[in-house]
Parts: sequence; structure tokens; C-alpha cells
Amino acid sequence: MSPQDEIFAELQKIPWFRGLQPKHLNQMAEIASLHRARAGEVFFREGDKEDNVYVVLEGRVALDIFVPHRGKVRFYTAEPWEVFGWSSVTPTVHQRTAGAVAVIDSFVVGFDAEKLRQLCEADHDFGYLVMRRLANIVASRLMVTRLQLLDMFANPPEMKND
Repeated sequence: MSPQDEIFAELQKIPWFRGLQPKHLNQMAEIASLHRARAGEVFFREGDKEDNVYVVLEGRVALDIFVPHRGKVRFYTAEPWEVFGWSSVTPTVHQRTAGAVAVIDSFVVGFDAEKLRQLCEADHDFGYLVMRRLANIVASRLMVTRLQLLDMFANPPEMKND
């Protein structure tokens, strides 16, 4: 099986891509690449330049941010079929807003974010579908993050008096 055939076969398994027209699925396969990561391997760090949006095929990927007085805080763990790195598809973000690291050995598909933006711009029907699905991801992540923030502020870290 060629790498392109393998990518296409993996994309067909992802629920997020159900309902895509065959031409759109082919276009997604053309801008995709498969990545295997060992546990602890970093996909990107907070502040890195954007490049790809990813979907977990196997494994788990932790998303974290730096919080003053707390250090790195994991705010989400992406499981199979979940998208991470979605901010790279937005038109105004030019650097990563979080870090991503494999929790266990993982297999992901990455999509070139710039090329995905171009595909969405060239075909507004496709772009609407992609952005609507990304909006659902953003909304659910905001809910999770809100709950975690409420927990953090309910249990602030103890400050040392020097």
C-alpha cells in the first residue's frame, strides 16, 4: 500500500470526515501526513509557530499550558478520533496557544494548516463544513476548560511567605 493509500484508508475511519464528498476527502488526503509518536514525544510547544492540525488515530495526546505559580497544567487529553492543534486553522493565530505531548505511544494524522485554510477559502461549502465542525470542538473545549478553571480558582495554590 502506498503512503497516500494508507492516509486515505485512515481518513475513511475518522467519524469527523463522514459526510465529506469524495473529492474533499481526496483533497484532505493530499495535505495529510501520518505520524507515530512515542510516549513523551512532543508534537509542539506553546508559542511554537503553527503548522498542522492533527487527529488522533491511536493513543492519547495531552494538551498543556503554562500557568504562573503552577507551571505546566494539562487541560485536555485528546483520545482517538479527536482533533488537536485546531487553532492553527484559524485565520489570525500565528503561534501555538498550548503544547501537545504523546501520553502513550500514539499514531496521528496531521494536516497542513495553511493548505487546509486555502482549501476552505477556495470551496466555501467545504470551508463551512470544516469550520462548523471546528466550532463544535472549540465549544466543547471551552466548556472543559471553564470547568477546570473553576476548579483551579476554588483550590488556589498555597503561596509561600519569604
